[in-house]
Amino acid sequence: MTDISQNTKQSWSELLSSYTKTTTVRMFFLGFSAGLPLLLVLGTLGFWLREAGIDRSTIGYLSWIGLIYGFKWVWAPLVDRLKIPILSSLLGRRRSWLLMSQLLVISGLIGMSFTDPSQQVHVIAWCALLVALGSATQDIALDAFRIESADTKLQGVLAAAYQTGYRFAMIWAGAGALWIAARAQESEANVYDAKGWQIAYLCMAASMLVGLITVLCSKESQFIEKQQQHTFSAWMKVAFLNPFADFIQRYQWQAVLILSLIAVYRISDVVMGIMANPFYVDMGYTKDEVASVTKVFGVIMTLVGAFIGGGLTVRFGIIRILMIGAILSAGSNILFSWLATRGHDLTGLIFVISADNLSSGIASAAFIAYLSSLTNISYSATQYALFSSMMLLIPKWLAGFSGVFVDHFGYQIFFISTAVIGLPVLILVWLVGRQAKANEDHHNEKSFN
Repeated sequence: MTDISQNTKQSWSELLSSYTKTTTVRMFFLGFSAGLPLLLVLGTLGFWLREAGIDRSTIGYLSWIGLIYGFKWVWAPLVDRLKIPILSSLLGRRRSWLLMSQLLVISGLIGMSFTDPSQQVHVIAWCALLVALGSATQDIALDAFRIESADTKLQGVLAAAYQTGYRFAMIWAGAGALWIAARAQESEANVYDAKGWQIAYLCMAASMLVGLITVLCSKESQFIEKQQQHTFSAWMKVAFLNPFADFIQRYQWQAVLILSLIAVYRISDVVMGIMANPFYVDMGYTKDEVASVTKVFGVIMTLVGAFIGGGLTVRFGIIRILMIGAILSAGSNILFSWLATRGHDLTGLIFVISADNLSSGIASAAFIAYLSSLTNISYSATQYALFSSMMLLIPKWLAGFSGVFVDHFGYQIFFISTAVIGLPVLILVWLVGRQAKANEDHHNEKSFN
């Protein structure tokens, strides 16, 4: 783990210039393509479902659709090594998987746009599952594409660009969808109208063209083009066994500590996030208010946090910023507990969203850079998919019970609980940082001798 603990500083001018590189700009647009589907099957969908009269418990259980992101490591080896007939010969392996996954997302969103959850909630669920499948597959290919685009020292910058595009997509998938739904509906503002939501989701499907165009205009990774073909048995070994064996071999017993941190680092944010949109509906906030405050202003604050986090990881090291992000993420949830006592308080909402999204941006940029630093470029797609899947598996499963918890204990206790479950993360970050420092000292001692 010596690579993540070293503190190699760059000048601020070098840091700023790295944000203008072609690779960084391309990652911004691909980040947009990656960020668009997530809210549409979780956050924004939760607002739509609650407004349609779906109970909180059902909304919580439907969030288990997001568990598909937690199992993407299962087919990540296929994305890493398998070529898609005809398409891969035209575009290359990474771009062909990116294009196919984006087409799956578009198909699922179109299906959702022709469905009313108050009448056919099961159809919405199946279409959302298709979107999630395409989105998770896109993440696998895109994470590998990003890691292969630059060396470790620039991963923080690429992570920041990726997060920026991701958050702009979240503005569009959040605020954009709410604004379109509010203005396309034929009934009064506070009355549920399925037509507005259906038009909004059709527009979201069209917005995935950003990703399609970027993929078609990009070049395939030279590293991928140089990889050799294998027999089936050798391919199985390289695709399924070697990526996991490589990680264990490199980190040995420390792998358990690292994987434990990955599994729970974002648990406070993920568990809390499932009930955020139902909370806004229940507190009486309108679609325009939620769009303006949480989906635009809030995402801007996340962008600020992402740039701060990306820059600080390059300048001061990943572990330090991981700790800061973990503290801020858990602490900001306490503010939601306070907001739950205020009712419809727009000023309070602005304050809470500012703190929460700034914290989330810092934590996300540092965490993505950390995950990237753990991968071996020979197995980048499979290993990163394993890490990012573990990041979501436990939090998403736990979040499925969030609606039941709120029904029994209320929003205030729920938000406090999501902060408390983030406390073990601080211990794990400290242990990982301590071990990284010990490894570095040992490496330096061996080099000196």
